[in-house]
Amino acid sequence: MSALSVRQVRFRYLTLYGLRWLPTGLMIPVMILVMQERGLSLSQIGLVSTAQGLVVLALELPTGGLADALGRKPVLATAWALSLVSLGLFAVADSFWLFFLVWALQGVYRALDSGPLESWYVDATLAADPKAEYERGLGFAGTVSGVAIAGGALLSGGLIALGPVGPVSALTVPVLVAIALQAVALVALLVLLVETGPAKGSGALRASVAEAPRMVGQAFGLLRRSRVLLALVAVELFWGFGMVTFESLLPVRLAEVVGNADRAAALLGPASSAAWLVSAAGAAATPLLLRWLGAAPSAALLRILQGVTVLGMGVFAGPVGVLIAYLACYTVHGASNPLHMGLLHRQVDGPYRTSVISLNSMMGQPGFALGAVLLTAIADASSVTMAMLVGAVVLAVAAPLYLPAWRAGRNAALVPADEPDDTLPAPPAGPGDALAGAPAGPAPAVPPTPAEPATREGAAARAS
Repeated sequence: MSALSVRQVRFRYLTLYGLRWLPTGLMIPVMILVMQERGLSLSQIGLVSTAQGLVVLALELPTGGLADALGRKPVLATAWALSLVSLGLFAVADSFWLFFLVWALQGVYRALDSGPLESWYVDATLAADPKAEYERGLGFAGTVSGVAIAGGALLSGGLIALGPVGPVSALTVPVLVAIALQAVALVALLVLLVETGPAKGSGALRASVAEAPRMVGQAFGLLRRSRVLLALVAVELFWGFGMVTFESLLPVRLAEVVGNADRAAALLGPASSAAWLVSAAGAAATPLLLRWLGAAPSAALLRILQGVTVLGMGVFAGPVGVLIAYLACYTVHGASNPLHMGLLHRQVDGPYRTSVISLNSMMGQPGFALGAVLLTAIADASSVTMAMLVGAVVLAVAAPLYLPAWRAGRNAALVPADEPDDTLPAPPAGPGDALAGAPAGPAPAVPPTPAEPATREGAAARAS
């Protein structure tokens, strides 16, 4: 891994990241429509999609620990192979239970995929240059994923417009192309991701599986001992709750202001592609925000700004205003993720990096589920505008949770280079060591997943 330069590591990371999200872009416009075409009702589609959430919630942390113990490459290769299998099954599925199996496989894939590629990038960058600033690459990854998803969505629409190909329906054609691209991504992963890991074989696998629970326990131990990490992970709860507003409630809100559901759906097609592009632009602005305010203050400000954009989606009277607020929301969304993940990585030592990323990603699952239940209930009982107002407030009130990271950064800057910082715990001797003796405070600085983006690539992206 150390044989690669920082530039080579970043190039490989961004290449793999783009290939990971391109099939997702192809699937987003057709997932629901294909299932409807095959005979599933909307309520059945809702039921089969729960399979992914349940599997991710159950496996997110254990698979994160497995990646830290066994190595990132074998876990990622398994994940991307499972994605290929699930896409192939999706192409031919024609019953409730087959689609349920598809979504369950996608849940396993998402759990395995959440964190290892990003953790590999950070560790490989630090191995090449311990003083390298990897936040720039994280920001570029957000740009790459946004462009890949937007490009995939546009390609999907073009393929559908061409019509059916022989016995293959027009809606199924993008699925077949996504399968081909996923196969390309798997081959690229095997070639480009270079990792120095444990010895291969059944003995190494058994040892890694046995080690995974301890890695998970130590990840929770880091949260108990670090107020900074605990606050950063808590942000994900609020973020997941608030994401319901612009991922689930926006189509309903747009249909309200347009007055026609079909016309609203037609507007959402190009609007979704534009949203991913502006999300990419927001991610590209990360270096500017780091220089201007710093990571923690910028992240806190963006939480408030995203709340304002959601409020705009709820109160603007016409479709133009709603869509402008929607695009502004995704711009902020794209800029927020690399800042948040950069702060998270700064607090985690290498052996526990993927476990903590998985824990951070997992916290968004109950947050989103709670938001989906409460906000839709508010929308039914009162109005979509009121539900969006509640979601906007929840997004904004997460801003103070970045204060511990800001204080930790200031304290670290005040400590002379030749003097130890007594507020930081001593680094563990190895991945097998418990941290029971570590004092309270953040771990020494040494870190996305579609997140899974663990990146926040959106509910539709997470489903692919």
